[in-house]
Amino acid sequence: MLVLELIIGLVLLAAFLHFRYTKRKHQRINSLIDRHIEASEELKKTLAMGLYLRFKTESAEQPVNYSSIYLKGDPISFESFVADLMKTSRGGSIWVSPSSNDQGVDFEHTTGSGLYLGQVKCYEEDLPFDPIALIHSNMVKRDAVGGYVITTGSFTENARHYARGLNIELIDGVKLVEEWFAALRHSEEDINNLIDD
Repeated sequence: MLVLELIIGLVLLAAFLHFRYTKRKHQRINSLIDRHIEASEELKKTLAMGLYLRFKTESAEQPVNYSSIYLKGDPISFESFVADLMKTSRGGSIWVSPSSNDQGVDFEHTTGSGLYLGQVKCYEEDLPFDPIALIHSNMVKRDAVGGYVITTGSFTENARHYARGLNIELIDGVKLVEEWFAALRHSEEDINNLIDD
């Protein structure tokens, strides 16, 4: 009986060691892939363009028949998509405002530092300063510590200049993709922590 228990114990130990080795090997491979993806500016720009195409408003004059494999949303669902990314990558709690009468605030992000207000724009061109002014006005009214203006495109030079010193983070399409990667990494870390426990 003792010999059988010893054999079972050795088999379990070998299985455990094999599991740990395989897990570490996969983590190294995933880390290598992550570094290559993060280093590729072209990939980030392509994904930012893909987010625009996924969530843009469709033209009634020229309907588009997309492939069945494509994900399709709208600018309203884009707000929830971005809010989920921000919550996952930065923590805290998020409330997405209703699409009507939001006064230019698409979501509220509460962290240990306080309240941040966010506005999300699914735009193909560079965003002017108007959305930044609107978020700043709401920050002052609500006594928020900061804000975000997030777009699939980028920002005009006037917009960047206007935002200086206002504690408003401008997140263009490339930075949004980086935020997406951070959210995915954070989710993967949570899963790994559950496995390790």
